[in-house]
Amino acid sequence: MAERTPGAFDRLVERYQERAYRIAWSVLRDREDARDCSQEAFIRLHESAGSFAGQSKFSTWFYRILVNCCLDQRRRRRGWRRLVGWRDQRADAPDEPDPVEQAPAPFTDPVEGLHAERRMSRVWALVDELSPQQRAAVTLSCREGLATKDIAAVLSVSEATVRVHLHRALSTLRRRLGDEG
Repeated sequence: MAERTPGAFDRLVERYQERAYRIAWSVLRDREDARDCSQEAFIRLHESAGSFAGQSKFSTWFYRILVNCCLDQRRRRRGWRRLVGWRDQRADAPDEPDPVEQAPAPFTDPVEGLHAERRMSRVWALVDELSPQQRAAVTLSCREGLATKDIAAVLSVSEATVRVHLHRALSTLRRRLGDEG
């Protein structure tokens, strides 16, 4: 990226735009805000490309920029909603599919595939009920495949804190799934 080769930025956008949107959506829970923050993160990335020191993976650095954009947006939104008395609602379009929801692996038995899809939908619905910190840790770990070290860098917390968030989140998910039978 620092080389500024023709098309390099376009390739980065193409490579990371879907993940950026999913992460932004998992933090903000608002389709338009997630799109705006994803775009803003790419703008900030482009403007600060020369400052990437290579001390961490590029993706970790970019995700940190993205999460900072999301946190800025949440602060702005919270202030506005407090001012006008709005309540934070889960989604602005209930019929829109959850972008964090993961499709199950293909099955030869359609009934088994349907059951697996329902289980995954339920798991991700329960993830939505976790605290924002736990939800972010689970999303970055399970959905994006980031290592604990990278999640810690993205969330600006210690690795121990990430492990605590993941442990508590998984314990909560197991308990809630067990309660459902």
